[in-house]
Amino acid sequence: MADYHDDLRLAHVLADAADAATMDRFRALDLKVETKPDMTPVSEADKAAEELIRGHLQRARPRDAILGEEYGVEGTGPRRWVIDPIDGTKNYVRGVPVWATLIALMEAGPGGFQPVVGVVSAPALGRRWWAAKGLGAYTGRSLTSATRVQVSKVAELSDASFAYSSLSGWEEQGRLDGFLDLTRACWRTRGYGDFWPYMMVAEGSVDICAEPELSLWDMAAPAIVVQEAGGSYTDLDGKPGPHGGNAAASNGLLHEELLGYLNQRY
Repeated sequence: MADYHDDLRLAHVLADAADAATMDRFRALDLKVETKPDMTPVSEADKAAEELIRGHLQRARPRDAILGEEYGVEGTGPRRWVIDPIDGTKNYVRGVPVWATLIALMEAGPGGFQPVVGVVSAPALGRRWWAAKGLGAYTGRSLTSATRVQVSKVAELSDASFAYSSLSGWEEQGRLDGFLDLTRACWRTRGYGDFWPYMMVAEGSVDICAEPELSLWDMAAPAIVVQEAGGSYTDLDGKPGPHGGNAAASNGLLHEELLGYLNQRY
């Protein structure tokens, strides 16, 4: 098995640099925010963080490709770093502390590119999670100050906590009735949103979560963290990995039921 320790250490260095840059502008009164063509916001901090990460990678891993939300793809090859400089930009620009920098390394394989390293860093929450293929998933302040995380053992939907981002998107896909049926079947539901539900699945504090529309940079890092914590991460059709344009994550025990509800069509 490949050794990803050096790549994981580099990902932490990248996250440290991004955290410093994003926290410096968080809640700044003069923060500049623009609207992208898809009508989503982007701040100067998003762009600065991605530029910072790209600069580090170009020096430390010049042969690796880079895919980022703000500046697209650069380079080719069997290894690709995937970056979301601020996942949760709407929270960031409103001063809500639930946002994170997502950094993943993906490698080409028989089934296409798959994440092998992931770091999710949420500095305004004082939290960070990470994982590497075959090494497990962890949370803590640093590689030397870490606690291993594992998914829950909840095996009944009636005992399960379900997290989601919002109601929008489910209706457009014809999945809203199934989504609502799922919320009624669960013990508890909360709209935490963005990266956080996946990290709570990995930690075992939430049992299932799902989103109807996502991009690769939203999913690559959370996917490897959930998987290395012992959970399942697929698209809504059940295909493993972060390539389906949507996501379902669980402790594994509840995954088939989760997908069953979300694929009900009326």
